[in-house]
Amino acid sequence: MMGGIKMKKKALFGLLSGVLSVSIVLSGCSSTNSASGKQNKDPGYPTKQIEVIVPFAAGGGTDLTARAMSEYLSEEWGKSVVVVNKPGAGGATGTQEVLKQGSKDGYSVLVQSVSAVSALYAGNTNLPFSVEDQQFLAKMTGEPLAYVVSADAPFKNINELNEWVKKNPDKFTFASNGPTAIGTFGTIQWMDSIGADFSKARLVATNGSGDALPKVAGGHITLAVQGVSEVSNLTKAGKLKILGIAAPERSPFFPDVPTMEEQGVKDIDVSLWYGASAPAGTPDYVVKKWETTINKMVKDPKFLEKLDSINVRPDYMNADDFTKSVEEETKDYTEIAKEKGLVK
Repeated sequence: MMGGIKMKKKALFGLLSGVLSVSIVLSGCSSTNSASGKQNKDPGYPTKQIEVIVPFAAGGGTDLTARAMSEYLSEEWGKSVVVVNKPGAGGATGTQEVLKQGSKDGYSVLVQSVSAVSALYAGNTNLPFSVEDQQFLAKMTGEPLAYVVSADAPFKNINELNEWVKKNPDKFTFASNGPTAIGTFGTIQWMDSIGADFSKARLVATNGSGDALPKVAGGHITLAVQGVSEVSNLTKAGKLKILGIAAPERSPFFPDVPTMEEQGVKDIDVSLWYGASAPAGTPDYVVKKWETTINKMVKDPKFLEKLDSINVRPDYMNADDFTKSVEEETKDYTEIAKEKGLVK
């Protein structure tokens, strides 16, 4: 009889232990689902300050776009949206901070250019993060690339630079955020088009246009290939000279500057874009909030005036279209990087 009672107690204890274990497992699963960031119940986002990381130095196109955006969002959402610059490693430093250390609740967001996304992924196989770690929110703006030299440089137009570079490829230097930044791809396509030897050119690594352009203006670097918005101030100040712009039509901001194609330089199809993203696992309601608000923002007359003042144009894509575009672009840039031996 005592043995039967003991057996019943053991069975009851085992049953209770099993129930408790199931409860713990279910509780753990619930916590895991919440931590993944995919919970869809909107708590009224945003309810507090949002930090926007720009992975380049202040003063460049990414920074200017981010600050125009933050001003609009702060007013639209009634919460502070603060821009913080975290330059380094061609955009990888700030990007890693958000994707690997940032919160997945919509309060840690990236504003990047193509240089820190498609172009960066194209040439780096050993990054501590990947495109799978990234939730794209919306593409906001875009602009063509301008080919600029110091105002004191002896070149009056792109063709004079073409001839000099073909004869002196080993003396030619260009500024770029890294081996596969957009400035590098713009330089590659230009040099290929004119028949110059890219392998002899020397890249001078810089932390965004805010770092690169003063060095070009000072005559320390031959060329920079940057967005029109980025070169605007120093050009208007008489410190830089735009030799050509890679676009189908002349820029409304510099209507006297001929396009590269007008001057016989063809097959340049790289351009700059600026967009917002967050860590993978960010809740759907955050993605939708950014999509709808950015779409509204790029149509707002006051915001469009701000874009005009920084020489950038609206170029909206929702999260899904933006993601697909980045994937296709990364494949294209990867092919170029492999062909030129730039993949690390």
